[in-house]
Amino acid sequence: MSSRSDQVTRLLRDWSAGSQGALNKLAPLVYEELRRIAGTFLAGERPGHTLQATALVHEAYIRLVEQDQPEWHSRAHFTAVAAHYMRQILVDHARKRNAAKRGNGEPLASLDEVIAYAPDRPDSLLALDEALKELGEAAPDKCRIIEMHFFGGMTQQEIATVLQIHANTVARHLRVAQAWLQSRMCSLNSTAKSNE
Repeated sequence: MSSRSDQVTRLLRDWSAGSQGALNKLAPLVYEELRRIAGTFLAGERPGHTLQATALVHEAYIRLVEQDQPEWHSRAHFTAVAAHYMRQILVDHARKRNAAKRGNGEPLASLDEVIAYAPDRPDSLLALDEALKELGEAAPDKCRIIEMHFFGGMTQQEIATVLQIHANTVARHLRVAQAWLQSRMCSLNSTAKSNE
């Protein structure tokens, strides 16, 4: 583990123990990590998109620091939670956009397109969120792995560390979850096209 990662982990644990000073020292260290995650979500966005990376980072950061008693185990754990919050923020944003564009008749995108987050296709992000909720009910561990990998940009080894399982198990769960989500997205695409 790098010294910066060690420092972040130590500060996260101090913050969990109630140290406000640790939170103040932590903010600049995790900002770039949060910005990287936001950049993953918003890669390839058109200029002037209504949700910028900075706004996404700020809203996620606010949600992270507003927790009553966070229990951070490591930098990777913090990253996983941040990715979860960013996904929620993006889904909320897509719902608002979808309400404004209701009835546009566009078919849903594939899983790969949605994970790259196409903001002009809010129906697709909402369908992915619905599919992820279904996956979360059936297989919560697989849903968390998808969320950490695609939405948090975490490596399989980082996910294995957070979930305290072997990296091979992460890889296997990731393959199964991707296949299930792709199948579910195809089903949702077919439903959307038949409703046109």
